[in-house]
Amino acid sequence: MSEQREARVEDVMVTDLYNINGLASVGEAIQMMKKHRVSSLVVDRRDADDEVGLVEVADVANEVIARNRAPDRVSVYEVMTKPVVTLPPGMLVRYAVRLLARLGHSRAVVVDDARNAVGMVTLRDLVLGPRED
Repeated sequence: MSEQREARVEDVMVTDLYNINGLASVGEAIQMMKKHRVSSLVVDRRDADDEVGLVEVADVANEVIARNRAPDRVSVYEVMTKPVVTLPPGMLVRYAVRLLARLGHSRAVVVDDARNAVGMVTLRDLVLGPRED
């Protein structure tokens, strides 16, 4: 009987990331989300000492639309989440699920050893496995 390797974050993460600069407008972020049919964008690090950020549809809804602010007059950095929960690609899925559930988060950015974003993972991905398109 052969032992099966336990699933890791890298086995289920999505590697098609869409990045945006924190100085971009929320209007630009909305257009990019529409174009790529995604609900979140990774906000670029400014330098090696910075951390990645994340702007999600919920951030836009809560901080811009609900407050009647003009998306083209608000910068991504004003509404993004930073720092975000990050996971290493080699983390076991069961631990990643526990961490996200305990923190009440539905997604995390996957980062390499240099803290560069290499993927994104959601609870859906972790529980149900990779999407088969």
